[in-house]
Amino acid sequence: MNSTDTPARGQKRVGASAPASWLDRTGAPATPTSRRPRKVPHLAAGALLVVLCAGGTVWWTTSTQDRTPTLAVARPVTVGHVLTSADLRTVDVSASPGTALVPADEAASVLGRPMATNLGPGALLTPDAVGAAQLPAPGRAIVAVGVKPGQFPPALTAGTPITVIVTAAPTQPATTAQGPAAGTTWRATVVDVAPAATDQTSVVSLDLTTTDAEALAQVPAGQLALVMQPAGGGR
Repeated sequence: MNSTDTPARGQKRVGASAPASWLDRTGAPATPTSRRPRKVPHLAAGALLVVLCAGGTVWWTTSTQDRTPTLAVARPVTVGHVLTSADLRTVDVSASPGTALVPADEAASVLGRPMATNLGPGALLTPDAVGAAQLPAPGRAIVAVGVKPGQFPPALTAGTPITVIVTAAPTQPATTAQGPAAGTTWRATVVDVAPAATDQTSVVSLDLTTTDAEALAQVPAGQLALVMQPAGGGR
């Protein structure tokens, strides 16, 4: 009589083969498992962000402390214009060492003084921009013209931007070169207005380019008209 050996619990039967690795315990194909992706080192990224923010804060604080309230021009001003508080505004700038600017707390030192040069809106005010006129500038010249009442506005003063217009063609001998034709115009800035003489002729000194000054000087007196322009339109 043949006896059958029953394997103890937890032991494999002799001669039984283990299921293949691609099979599960029941012998069916096993479901493949995917590997989990590695976690991003969030801690290191967070630490780097903290360092960058701290560095940016230090830089911003330092750059802000280096800025100084400085005077700038709020609207166009021309040569001879007397500065008022409405002409100026305060801006915070970080200037390099040696740059000559006018601090905002020294506004009283420039108010009521004439401009020595022309400046546009937003330009920083410098000490040499105020005071005696720095004329003529390189590439420019001063020319005097004689005008009578009706040929220029009575309110004409130093620093006023104007347009000079030839109202009549100059009468010159045929042997000489013809001067500027009627209707020729030039842009200029008034430097000075001398009181009218006994013949009611006023002498107006004008600042304009060297080339324009030479052309304007060829026009005889009495054949010009001066037209006032808005502030800042002289150059």
